[in-house]
Amino acid sequence: MSTLTIALDIMGGDHGPPVILDATLKAIRTHSDCQFILCGNQDIISPAIAQLNDAERQRVSVSHCEQVVDMGEPPTSALRNKKQSSMRRILDLVDSGEASACVSAGNTGALLTLAYYQLKTLAGVDRPALVSAMPTASNHKVFLLDLGANVNCTSEILFQYGVMGSVLAQQVEGIESPRVALLNVGEEDIKGNPQVKHADQMFKNAPGINYIGYVEGDQIFTDKADVVVTDGFTGNVALKSSEGLAKLVVHEVRRQSQRNIFTRILGKIALPLLKSIYNRMNPDQYNGASLIGLRGTVIKSHGNASSDAFYYAINQAIQEAQMQVPDKIRTKIETVLLEQL
Repeated sequence: MSTLTIALDIMGGDHGPPVILDATLKAIRTHSDCQFILCGNQDIISPAIAQLNDAERQRVSVSHCEQVVDMGEPPTSALRNKKQSSMRRILDLVDSGEASACVSAGNTGALLTLAYYQLKTLAGVDRPALVSAMPTASNHKVFLLDLGANVNCTSEILFQYGVMGSVLAQQVEGIESPRVALLNVGEEDIKGNPQVKHADQMFKNAPGINYIGYVEGDQIFTDKADVVVTDGFTGNVALKSSEGLAKLVVHEVRRQSQRNIFTRILGKIALPLLKSIYNRMNPDQYNGASLIGLRGTVIKSHGNASSDAFYYAINQAIQEAQMQVPDKIRTKIETVLLEQL
């Protein structure tokens, strides 16, 4: 397999380049089989890569960018006025084949718009989807999509999401026949809006998709399904709610363990268990939403990502590039999706 090249937007994110660069240096040192193109202000990037040894620096190049897409900038403004931005550059590198994948923690709306414009969608895919892996009650993960790329979805788009999510779960998690479900307000056939009901019929008639029917919100994390499909509005609310709950649990465990001398002693005794709970629920390790359905691998990190969280997003980009996820989705579309629509 040829060496993978990953393009990174150094300027994106709420916390600025220092956090992104810290994660980038860790990735460079960890993934000795990968090349990295760092896109952004050269004056900011150069002091950071000076910390690398000679062998590491040989795997890194800097693409100087004069512009930055602001976190609150309208997507249309980024498309029209920021052609020399670090966000646009990483997409250009994927489009030209110079990079195998790219990662940004920048403005979500701008990244979606620029990626859709620059990379285009695969044949048979109307809209790309944001998808991320989330923890379940078992050791497995569940892929939830869409997470906000499209707040209004037709039945056809929901069906496309299920096909793409199935491929992602198969390639990334190694699940031979991923269980695909539709998120609904109930499990009964009579429940749901017309779009969900029609998508349900499309899945039932689709060859090659292991469709198991409806799931409710409380079943997302029970390992009932490997892929849960919904529209971007509902998916984003579900994602943010789960992240908020995870943070609350971690906060309460810490707070309760410091209430008095007795709880502090119990906290120390239970420290291994508390660490295990924290590691299972820490949202950082699930950072990195894939923008699937495009002719290239694009990973969106949370804007407020920590250094560890952005590092996980880089790992996600490397894994999907190694698995050639866009090509696998294209093949699945040709055999299932285009026949169905």
